[in-house]
Amino acid sequence: MRLSDIQESLSNDAVRQLADSSIFLGVTSYAAGPTGTQAQGSNFGYVSGGITPATSNVIQKFSFTSDANATDVGDLTVARDNLAGQSSTASGYTTGSPSNVIDKFPFASDGNASDVGDTTSARFSPAGQSSETSGYTSGGGYTNVIDKFPFASDANATDVGDLTRSGIGMSGQSSTDNGYTSGGTNPPTGNNIIDKFPFASDANATDVGDLTVVRTGSSGQSSDVSGYNSGGLAPVSNVIDKFPFASDANATDVGDLVVVRYDLCGQSSTTHGYASGGREPAYSNRIDKFSFSSDENATDVGDLTNTASTAAGQQY
Repeated sequence: MRLSDIQESLSNDAVRQLADSSIFLGVTSYAAGPTGTQAQGSNFGYVSGGITPATSNVIQKFSFTSDANATDVGDLTVARDNLAGQSSTASGYTTGSPSNVIDKFPFASDGNASDVGDTTSARFSPAGQSSETSGYTSGGGYTNVIDKFPFASDANATDVGDLTRSGIGMSGQSSTDNGYTSGGTNPPTGNNIIDKFPFASDANATDVGDLTVVRTGSSGQSSDVSGYNSGGLAPVSNVIDKFPFASDANATDVGDLVVVRYDLCGQSSTTHGYASGGREPAYSNRIDKFSFSSDENATDVGDLTNTASTAAGQQY
């Protein structure tokens, strides 16, 4: 189905039903690990929540050091889908539908998440970013709000700025200095916009470039020098886009996922980007990996414990 076929008046509940019915939606959630930027991890990628096709509370973990299947390591506080993910050096975070709850789970041991605060509003299908000190939830629920919450203490989020447009189904990326959102839609209009907002000060985002195509429900990954947007819908795609952090510029097509997929989530190690779960259009448990050091296609390196669409991604 084309985005132009989707009515602008859809409620959040109706949009969730569309996502469950393979029509278009997803959130891509991306953040961090034990580097100073929180943009990459060295040990594990995580997938939390999502649609299996039932809405799930499962937290899954897979290795960055070897290609292997994921394991079930804990539960979110409630079953959730269409989520954003953030990561500190010690914990993974999940924000978004169906409430304003901020869930936190530990990286040091396998365990359940706890409710540690609230975003400024319940957000359906937002994007996630992570600085060294804070997690961000941007867009979602047809808003353009950028929320920020601290990693150092359990606390509520505050509204610190606006994206250049409202929308859902955007992917998120993080550099050392800035958070990015790319793609997304505010039905019936999709976009290819790359927004950037600063971590050092609370401020609005600016439009700094374009993806190669309009897409929503894609996944986001971050190397130390580039942001990546992979997969997505409008039309269904397997394209891996890359854009630079050092300058404001358009993305380029640098490879393909193993199959066309949407509603998937992303994780980043120090050397590779990962795209996990999603729809093919059947629900998928696939874990794809692609290199940051060279532009090339992804390979299938393992399976999730269960299928997961519109889940959140974190890394440690």
